[in-house]
This record gives sequence, C-alpha cells and structure tokens, in this order.
Amino acid sequence: MIVAAIIAMEITFWILVGLGLLLRYPLRRPRAGLVAFLLTPLVDVILLTLVVLDLRAGGHPSWAHTMAAFYIGFSVMFGHRMISWADRTYRVKVRGEHVPKPVSTTPVRDEWLSLFRAVGAIGIAVIAIEIVIAFAASPDAYQLRGAWVTGGIILVIWLLTGPVWEMLRGAQTQPSSRARV
Repeated sequence: MIVAAIIAMEITFWILVGLGLLLRYPLRRPRAGLVAFLLTPLVDVILLTLVVLDLRAGGHPSWAHTMAAFYIGFSVMFGHRMISWADRTYRVKVRGEHVPKPVSTTPVRDEWLSLFRAVGAIGIAVIAIEIVIAFAASPDAYQLRGAWVTGGIILVIWLLTGPVWEMLRGAQTQPSSRARV
C-alpha cells in the first residue's frame, strides 16, 4: 500500500506542477498557478499521514515506509528546484522565450551544494521517521530507525559520485603547472 501511495503522491506532485504551469501561462492566472505550486508540500503531509495510518492499522514497518520518509525529505529539499526547472523548461520549449539558465559558479561548487541539499533531505527523512514513530503507536515502528544507516550510505555515495568525482575530474583536465621543454 505504501509503495502505491508514494507513486500516487509523485503523480500528484507533477499534476500540481502541470496545473500550476497551465494556470500561469495559457490561462493567464499567475496567482492561481502559484497556489497550485504552493500546494505541492501538501503531498508530503498526505504521504506522512498515510504512513502513520498504515502502521497504526497494524502494518509492519518495511523498506517502503523508509522510502516514503526519504521521498518526503528529498521532495522538501529538491521540490522547489524541480518546479523551477519545469517552469523554465516550459517557458523555453513551449513559449519560445529566452530564459537565462541559473548562474552556476563551478561544477565542483554545484556538486557540494547538491550534497548539502541531500544532507538536509536525509535530516528531514530522519525527522519524518521520528514523527511516524511518535504517532504510529506501534512498538515495531522503532525498526524504522535503521534508515539512518541507509541515509548515511546514500550520503557517502553522493559525496563520492558528486563532489569528489568532480574534483578528481577537474584535476585531470587542469593543465600541468610545469612548463614543457
């Protein structure tokens, strides 16, 4: 049930984004579009509520409950960027506008910022798990704390494949400091 809820919430998120774009541009109702965008965090609240209700109804804590917490964390930390990307892409591809890309300093800095957002996402996921444990009233819910290890593994992989990889790649493309004779 929880996997279906996660999928349904992801679909709902993108429906709200699409509705926001539809209202904002073709229907020329920018405030109504903004309201649709502002409703996207409600998706996370609904998912958190469904997880608690599932466990209160006797559901056994599983990887799906953990995945729901991670979904909430990453949705909170990266949702605004996804909405901005969708808005910019719509304006460029559909409306033919020239929209400057967001200013990027360096790939390494961008990767570090992305990692910091991921740290925030894992932190929010941990908070979501603690909320579920507090409201689920199930002694089995404490098993969800095992997700902390999963979060740590995600961050280590993110660190290695993001900032560290980009730093190593950048070091390889830098010209040698020694003059060639």
